[in-house]
Amino acid sequence: MKHIIAVLLENEAGALSRVVGLFSARAFNIESLTVAPTEDPSLSRMTIQTTGSDEVIEQITKHLNRLIEVIKVVDLTEGGYIERELMMVKVRAIGKEREEMKRMADIFRGRIIDVTDKSYTIELTGDKSKNDAFLDALESGVVLETVRTGACGIGRGERILRV
Repeated sequence: MKHIIAVLLENEAGALSRVVGLFSARAFNIESLTVAPTEDPSLSRMTIQTTGSDEVIEQITKHLNRLIEVIKVVDLTEGGYIERELMMVKVRAIGKEREEMKRMADIFRGRIIDVTDKSYTIELTGDKSKNDAFLDALESGVVLETVRTGACGIGRGERILRV
């Protein structure tokens, strides 16, 4: 089962390495990882997408809480949450393909952020399934390059990850 774990940790050198090392040492897989400073520059928020049974996720959470730099750990999938992923796709756009690529971007609420005479770069934001659907809707051979951030998540409503 997919889980999105939000971690609040000290923004210092080596903190990310210790979290990733914890996963590696226990053979847990990280499907996606995003990390950036919060509104407090001394803290970072890390979002980890992983899969596993409830028991495995409980073990991961316990191990994360033991790390000195970790302040708080929340499994967002235990309650209501919002998930988004940024994806940039460079597509071939020559001749009649140009109008089709514009139409596809509009259908999926994407934005064309770079234009050349042979390609478009399209930015899409949504959950993983929306971004996957966009790629599936394109003809084969049209995609030149794809970059994805992985999942970012935040609790719904009054659910806040804060010190």
